[in-house]
Amino acid sequence: MTQSSNFTIKPLQTNHFDDWLPLWQAYLTFYETTLENTISDNTWQNLTNTQSKIDGFGAWLQDEMVGFVHTVRHPNTWNTSDCCYLEDLFVSDNVRGQGMGRALIQHVYAFANDTDCNRVYWTTQEHNLTARRLYDTIASKTDMVQYRHNLS
Repeated sequence: MTQSSNFTIKPLQTNHFDDWLPLWQAYLTFYETTLENTISDNTWQNLTNTQSKIDGFGAWLQDEMVGFVHTVRHPNTWNTSDCCYLEDLFVSDNVRGQGMGRALIQHVYAFANDTDCNRVYWTTQEHNLTARRLYDTIASKTDMVQYRHNLS
């Protein structure tokens, strides 16, 4: 658990669903997408299943969840330990610019280190300039380009 004078970051638990879901929906809206409820339900089950390598953390300001981060730990061919993919990061509009995104990423760094991962990585949209300004201060931008072919 990460704690500052203003907020707390802690693992998501099953009783946090009603706090997480509106933020999840706002995150999907930000990326101009929708998902079937079964996918969101499955995501939640994975985030709160301690046997899964998908993990979620909520950022709390007093009694209100104001942000979250989701990670996926996975093996890779270039190292003997897992990588940690930061898949989703969202902070409520009303607390953006107050260090919450940075704190969530730093929490992931500590979590990845504690679970013996060899690196943390993520992607973002090229035009997400606000987020990229933060990312440029806490990580190294690679020269890799992502290609994708959806199968379903």
